[in-house]
Amino acid sequence: MIDLETVDLATLEAVIGTDKGEMVMGFFAEKAPGHVRNFLDLAQKGFYDGLAFHRIMKGFMIQGGCPNTREGVSGIPGTGGPGYQIPAEFNDEQHVRGALSMARSANPDSAGSQFFVVHAEHAQALDEQYTVFGKLKDGFDVLDTIASTEVDFGNSGERSLPKDRIELLSVTVRVAEPEPEPEPEEESEPTESSASEAPAEDAEV
Repeated sequence: MIDLETVDLATLEAVIGTDKGEMVMGFFAEKAPGHVRNFLDLAQKGFYDGLAFHRIMKGFMIQGGCPNTREGVSGIPGTGGPGYQIPAEFNDEQHVRGALSMARSANPDSAGSQFFVVHAEHAQALDEQYTVFGKLKDGFDVLDTIASTEVDFGNSGERSLPKDRIELLSVTVRVAEPEPEPEPEEESEPTESSASEAPAEDAEV
């Protein structure tokens, strides 16, 4: 288990394992450190293992992380949490496709364990209203597959209830491999034509 108090959270990633494949998440530790630490802590404790994605809206988002989705539990999916709430950390990260954000109630400081991954190109109405704390690095095909699950109307009247259970098998925390540095471009000698096309120092722009 990784010690979250001593490690740079920005160097970590999480693999969300589902019965449709894996999604790899990176984190915005500087923008939402409390949310990142909370998510990783729950993941390492096995909180998410065996849950399900209970709310799916193609072209909008997929939502999971509610303990009431565990098989055998009688609570209403979408209403459960870890037993505590964390303060909002709204920031300038946008709710674009693949953004990892935290679900909450009407109270901004009510996030706990439920998260969602944005499927829309940009769910602009959510920006600075919900805390984006990570992004999808790999597994966009899995996101598309889950988002394309057939859904029905739930008790709230919203058409977002999956007809088939989408299992959240596990969330594994690991140290991310450093991204390779881009190879430097070879410098080319300016040609006569390119030199003549470049603006002169005294040219008006």
